[in-house]
Amino acid sequence: MLDIQNISKTFEKGTVNEHVAINNLSLKLEDGEFVTVVGSNGAGKSTLFNAICGSFMVDEGHIFLDDMDITYKSEHSRAKMIGRVFQDPMKGTAPNMTIEENLALAYTIQFFRENLARYNMGIEDRMKTKIGLLSGGQRQVVTLLMCTLSIPKLLLLDEHTAALDPATAEKVMDITKTIVQENNITTMMITHNLKQSLTTGTRTIMLDSGEIILDLSGEERKNTTMEDMIKMYSMKKQKEFDNDRILLSQ
Repeated sequence: MLDIQNISKTFEKGTVNEHVAINNLSLKLEDGEFVTVVGSNGAGKSTLFNAICGSFMVDEGHIFLDDMDITYKSEHSRAKMIGRVFQDPMKGTAPNMTIEENLALAYTIQFFRENLARYNMGIEDRMKTKIGLLSGGQRQVVTLLMCTLSIPKLLLLDEHTAALDPATAEKVMDITKTIVQENNITTMMITHNLKQSLTTGTRTIMLDSGEIILDLSGEERKNTTMEDMIKMYSMKKQKEFDNDRILLSQ
């Protein structure tokens, strides 16, 4: 389904600010897999998503989606196949336009109101409300539904609940799981919550310095605790795991 083969990306190559963001990374996802992606700040999580979306061209390697080589396809052409929801609820929508006007940019309004009503977020009767006047959780649900009305080949969730309060984040996460499961959408989700990374979806990968250092699935993942993951990281990298944001999110 998604087949990433030995991709690398270095920013500001040849300067004092040279930074290897992705280092010979390979990853293969099967249809319907739900992979959570965890790692410290600067590990390469969002950079990986940007590479998949075509926000930049990789220096080396290839990216295939449904056996199609999309390595050198534009970001615009990939957007027809890949849905992405960002941490910032304002991204992915035009905040000064109404829900109806946003939908007109991407999809028809057909069935949208009915879908909104399913999730009890109080949005279905606010179709003429500007997106910027909705709550963060409401905006994320609208964005999520806009990304999945026409089922994408791949859904990328870039910490899409991180900016929400805990209760709203849980509700949006439940809606996310329902949409993904009902439509069997192949999904990757970045999270800083180690517990969530092990209990959501079907597989967990950990990135560090642009490389996949852990890849857990099946019984191994089921039997792995947060403490186990931190120990695995320390053994692999020969240093302590000390990312405050991840540790404080548990």
